[in-house]
Formats: sequence, structure tokens, C-alpha cells
Amino acid sequence: MMAAMALSWYLCLAVTLLCGPSWPQGHSALAPENEVPLRPTAWLPDGKVTSIHLPKGRTRRLYFTLKKKVVMMSVTVSPCDLPIEWTLAARTLKDKPPKNLHWSTKKSMPEVWWRGPGTEDKIHTYTGNAMDTYTGPSNAPASIYILRLRPKDQDTRASVYLHQGSGPSGAFPELPSDPHVHTLGVGMTSVTLSWGPSTSLTRLPHTQRSYDYCVLVNRKHNYHNLCAAREGIRKEREKDKKRQKKDKQRKVTVWPILKNWWWQQWDAETDLRSPAALRDQHDDLQCVCKGTESVCTVSELVPDTQYYFDVFLIDRLNGTSAAYTGTFAQTHEEARPAITPLREGELRWVTFRDGGSTSGEFFSFSPRGWQQSGLFTLQSCGSSEKIKVTVSSKGQELSSQAVGEDLAQIWLQGSPSYLIHLEREGTAPPRQAALGVLKASVKMQASSAYHRQGVPSLPSTLQIKSFNRLRSCESITLAWMGTEERSLYCVYRRRLGKGEGEKGGTAPCMGPESRSDTERVLCKYFQELNPRRAVTTAVIGGLEPGVAYMFDVYLMRRWGIPIKYSSKTVRTRKEC
Repeated sequence: MMAAMALSWYLCLAVTLLCGPSWPQGHSALAPENEVPLRPTAWLPDGKVTSIHLPKGRTRRLYFTLKKKVVMMSVTVSPCDLPIEWTLAARTLKDKPPKNLHWSTKKSMPEVWWRGPGTEDKIHTYTGNAMDTYTGPSNAPASIYILRLRPKDQDTRASVYLHQGSGPSGAFPELPSDPHVHTLGVGMTSVTLSWGPSTSLTRLPHTQRSYDYCVLVNRKHNYHNLCAAREGIRKEREKDKKRQKKDKQRKVTVWPILKNWWWQQWDAETDLRSPAALRDQHDDLQCVCKGTESVCTVSELVPDTQYYFDVFLIDRLNGTSAAYTGTFAQTHEEARPAITPLREGELRWVTFRDGGSTSGEFFSFSPRGWQQSGLFTLQSCGSSEKIKVTVSSKGQELSSQAVGEDLAQIWLQGSPSYLIHLEREGTAPPRQAALGVLKASVKMQASSAYHRQGVPSLPSTLQIKSFNRLRSCESITLAWMGTEERSLYCVYRRRLGKGEGEKGGTAPCMGPESRSDTERVLCKYFQELNPRRAVTTAVIGGLEPGVAYMFDVYLMRRWGIPIKYSSKTVRTRKEC
């Protein structure tokens, strides 16, 4: 049965070949209109920007024919962000197509040139990632033009524009003869740019201008066109999202400046050919010089950082753009104040003079020992103003307070180094220093505190008391409060002359280092675990009858500035 079916098939085929018309020759060999062409045909329209995707390893072809009486044409190809290779060729038939052929659709028209005898001439070729335009005369009327595009490395995109006729197409904004972006001025946080005006702006009436200059800034490199810039934004966003997924607790920004992109509102998925979408995004740009304005100041930059600047001229009506040759600039380094290191246990005076630095004084201190703990003490020596002290480490503020005549103690722990900033608080001029007082506004000291867990304790009161019943012609008895820690207390005396009043006292900043050794009368250690009973006394002898003496007691400590008690004036008895 199978043999009979096969025989029947061959008989039918033979009858068809014998009885049917002879095999068509020449141009009549074209496929019927209801058949699909061998090669799918993509036609390039005239006067319209066409975006085409270029897969890796493949060649994309675009075809076009020219209208009658067209003697000149131009083809513009603008790669996106990666280099491509494109060629333009013309295939011409030896004989014109028959006039009796009627084509209902252009889908099968290229079959005329594919199957008919003819020649193909290569007109132009280019390799790179810059916009390139071929301008030349048209070929014979019976010609079809083939534009072949192929990516060099990876998938990319390109925009193609065909213009029939002579003269500029007007589809793309024109750049001036000098398309470079120039730098007018550079500061610590701003850069001023300028560029030449486009002829597309200057020759159009004011009411018809649809162009805008837009500036893009980044820290990596310049972009040769707007598409490459948008691709760069998209890729950086993808990298940022991947980093955030790996570590959700850590917020990562690719370039920390104004959310790092001035064009973050330019969505990479938006079609550039849509004037409405482009206009909406364009209105949100933060640095736009409209019309002929071609000067722009980019602000809020980071000091001592290199930035790249690109200027794009955007045609809102056609949805096209042109890129100037970008530039780069390094912002100036921020004026860093001088930082003075504090030596271990060093006693230092800081004077603030009128008309001096408004930023204050900066010091650094590094505690010794593996515990990295220390004590910073300071005291203001002027009663008419206060000094503000700010302690920070690794850019984080740890303590900030105003310091007056009362001793301030700041505990340092947990960091290998500290930055100390002193500045005047208020505008009141410092008072005149008392007799014998060093001309300083602040007295401070930093010391490493080994094996300590916190700041040392202070006496409950700094008043000195004298006992009238224990006062004689040659001696007096003094009492003062101590602390529960073992410390050294030293007593100093000064004989008051006839012209000196018994009121007042030694300046708070006058410490033992400012006193003569002849004024020191005794030093003693004292410790009492019960703070309420931490009272110690001292009998001062060898005095003259009927003479007024001023006594000062200093709490000498291993850490920090010695603590001065309030001065006490006592007169010995004249008669005993």
C-alpha cells in the first residue's frame, strides 16, 4: 500500500511539471506576495531617530531607498556606551525592475536586489563609540542601501538617523567650533564652568527655542554622549542595589555628592524619544542653563576631590542631544587648622587674643597604655567669658561643654587618639589679669590614667576654715575637706603688706608651678574613706604677731591640674 501511495505522488508531480508553465527566469523568479521573504527586512525611515539594539556577535541590517531626484543624503549613527562597527553599502541592479511588478508591501521589495543580478559597493565604514555621520551623493536610482551594525565587545544600543537632501538635517543640536567645556573658577566646594553657545540656539527665534543645556558631574570619568551617561547611572544603581542586598545594615552610596548624581531622576527605562517624558525630567534637573545661558556653577562639592563635568545640549522636540567635550577639575583642599599634640602631663596655657583665629585652637592627645584611658582637665582664667571645649574621636563628637573658673574634668577612654577643640564663647573681652597671674585664658592638662575606671573624686567644698581659739601670735590652725583617695596637700602662705587689703585672693589659675618655693610651708598626704569625715587640719607656725597672711591650699594629683582651694586670709594676734 505504501508503494502505491508513493507512485501516485510522483505521477502527480510529473503531470504538474509537464502541464504547468515553464520555470520563470530573470525577475519573474520573485516569490509570490503571500510567501515570507528569505531574510527579514528592517527599513530605516527618513527623518526619524531610530534606536536599535545590537546583540553581541550578531550583525543587524537596516535598508532604505532614496526618493526620486534626491542627489545628496546623510546617515548619522550614534553608539551608546560601547564601540561598534558600522558600514554603509549600496547594491545596484544591472537592469531596472519591470514596470509591471506591483508591490503591495515593502516586505518583499529587497528580493529584487537579493535575487537579481547586480553589484554591491561599500560607501563608508567606521569603528568607535563616537557619533559619526556620512554625507555624500546618491547612487543610481535602482539602488538599495544597506546599513550594517555590529557591536565590538558586548550588547549595546545605537541611534540611527537618515536625512535625504543637502544641508544640515536639524535633528541633532549643532555644537560650536570649540566644543570644549572650560573651567572659569575652582573653589573648595564649587566649580564654575562655561562653554560656547550652540549655533542651533543662536539662529532660531526666541519663541522657537526648545533647547536646554544640562550639566552632569561625577567622580569617575567623562561621558561622550547622553546615552552613555544614562547607562552609567543604571549600572551604578545596579551595583548599589547588590551591595545593599549583601549588607542591609550598611548604607552604601556610589559617589557621595548630591546623592552623587545630579540626574538621578533620569530613569534609564524612559524612552528618550518621548518629548513629554523628556520635558518632565528636564524640569527637575538641578543645574540647567536655559536659552543662551552657558555659564553654570556646580556647588556642594567635597573639598580636595577630582570631579568630571559633562555638558549636554538637549533638543526637547526631537528627543536628541549633543555632548560637549567634557572637562575635569580638582576642588581646593579645605584649610586645615594646625593641631598641636599634647605631651603626657604637660601643663599648657592657651590665650585667645582679640582679632585672632575665629576657629579656635586644636590639640590632640594619645593616652598611653593598653587601656587607652586618660583625663583631660581645664579651667578658664577669665571671669568675663567662657571657653567651649569639644572632644571628638574618629570624626565623632564625644563631649562638648562650656568651661568657666570651676575646674572641668573630661574622662577619655576607648580611643587611641582624641581631638580637642577650644574656642571662645561670647564676645566679652577678657578681664585684666591679677597681679602675678600668667596672661592666659585657659589652663589645661592631659594625662594617661592607668588602671582607673573614671574621673578622680573632688572635695565636697573648696573652702578653708581657720579656728579663732587656736589662733596665736606665732601660729594658726587651718582645716579643709579632702577626698577618699590618697592625695598630697600643700599649703602656701604670703605675707600681706600694709597697702594690701585682706579681701580678695589668689587667682584660680595660679597653681603651685607659679608660686615660689619659699612660700610653701608644708605638704602632707591624707585619705579618708568616709567623704563626710574627710577633714584634715594643719598648724602653721613661725608667724609674726599682728600680721595678715594669705594662705592657699593645693590638692596635688597624679592626674590633671592641681586643685586650688579658695584663699584664706588670717591675722595673727598682736598680744598673747
